[in-house]
Amino acid sequence: MPERIHFQDQINRNKRKSFFLMMIIFIFIIAFGYVISYAFSPAYFSMIMILAVIFSIGYILISYYNSDKIALMSVGAKEAKRSEYKQYYDVVEGLTIASGTPMPKLYVMNSEQINAFASGRNPKNSVICVTTGTLNKLDKNELEGVIAHELSHISNFDIRFMTLTAVMVGMISIISQVFIRSFRFNNSDRDDKKSSIFILAGLILAILAPIVVFFVQMAISRKREFTADATAVKITRYPVGLIKALKKIKEENHSEKRINKAVAPLFFADPFVNLTSTHPPIEKRIEVLERM
Repeated sequence: MPERIHFQDQINRNKRKSFFLMMIIFIFIIAFGYVISYAFSPAYFSMIMILAVIFSIGYILISYYNSDKIALMSVGAKEAKRSEYKQYYDVVEGLTIASGTPMPKLYVMNSEQINAFASGRNPKNSVICVTTGTLNKLDKNELEGVIAHELSHISNFDIRFMTLTAVMVGMISIISQVFIRSFRFNNSDRDDKKSSIFILAGLILAILAPIVVFFVQMAISRKREFTADATAVKITRYPVGLIKALKKIKEENHSEKRINKAVAPLFFADPFVNLTSTHPPIEKRIEVLERM
């Protein structure tokens, strides 16, 4: 019989793994900078870092303060009215009281796929959006499991966490592109063997780093999903509802064509089925939940 998992142990374990994966991305940035500074000059690396920081700060400000508006607009979501979606409001209000989370603004998007997402820069400025399929196909306990998962993303500040991760990944991509394109402008006389080795190492890193950190980013996103599942169990004390909702999603087994892939990581279940999914396999999520 599989060993039982306590939800708090699962939460702590996934938070540690997420932090470790973040450190991998940070180490890549430092290592890349070190190689570039030896391949060319410290001044050259400083110029790249200044450009990367400027682009990154702009990206942070736009994404951080408008993440909810961008996500809602991209899926054509409409604000949910209490008179029309009473059970939706009742479930969210009950769970916010249980979790101590501020009441988010509620939205609905037109889709027969069972799914939902949360967004916003902090718990006081957050939104939850569910599909019409979620409201039509899930019973109260299953809906509570899905909503508790989304509230967990809000209370765990996952939007902030994933935005920071995306910025770090973006920095590496910018540095890589600038480094590769810089050779046509580089007039350095440093043709010594040591410099050539570092230039070669820099080129290898410039090609591989964006690929590696993308998969690290994907791994971080998956760990945050496991954490949100465990936190949802902590809120509801009833993993069966979440398990049944995931099983219904697994049975659907189709992609939502209307969803922009850029916002797919926000969703309760990845709207697209592929090898680069930002979510763990549904079977694995169910397996972990069944051991709680």
